[in-house]
Amino acid sequence: MQPSLFSEAGLARPLTRSPRLAGVAIGSSRETGPELQLDAFLISTGVVALAEVGDKTQLLAFLLAAKFRKPVPIILGILVATLANHGLAGALGAWVTTLFAPEVLRWVLGLSFIAMAVWILVPDTLDEGDARLVHWGVFGTTAVAFFLAEMGDKTQIATVALAAQYGDFLRVVAGTTLGMLIANAPAVLLGDRAAHRMPVKLVHGVAAAIFAGLGVAVLFGIGEGYGF
Repeated sequence: MQPSLFSEAGLARPLTRSPRLAGVAIGSSRETGPELQLDAFLISTGVVALAEVGDKTQLLAFLLAAKFRKPVPIILGILVATLANHGLAGALGAWVTTLFAPEVLRWVLGLSFIAMAVWILVPDTLDEGDARLVHWGVFGTTAVAFFLAEMGDKTQIATVALAAQYGDFLRVVAGTTLGMLIANAPAVLLGDRAAHRMPVKLVHGVAAAIFAGLGVAVLFGIGEGYGF
């Protein structure tokens, strides 16, 4: 077999460019550098914190704060419920990456982010079922109610998509959990005083723009080195 021109010149054979989703973003995070790891955490934190403003789970946080007036067990209940809920969502996101070829997955994730951008602009309400509280003490009531209210909610679906995009379960779940606390802790501590001062439409517009930007970046491979 004759050596190729590349080997004669002492050059490495060029590799076929593969979608980022096939390696770094999807699957193990062992190939991600510190910048990408930081992006996974910060973007997950930011978009979920913005998406949670005015969401039904934040409305539930206001309700719990008004009912019990005990912020510490309420915030701890929100923390535990979010870790459990988003842990399941992150695991689902990792599993989804095994179902599709990289090119198909790129379209699924890109369109999912764009759909999230539209969904965030729809005002949310707290259903009677979400507001029905069990009587297991302040912490138990908050944890159960918040976990159930978060099922199928915007921020849970966003966690699934982010975990699939970045392939970094721990940093995505840590980021989305922190984002939930950033949005809900002030709601518990300040109650109605915070509710009336939040520019919900503006915040939702910013969150929608970020999700739309993520969707376009994923679809067109923009900013691959930064996690898109």
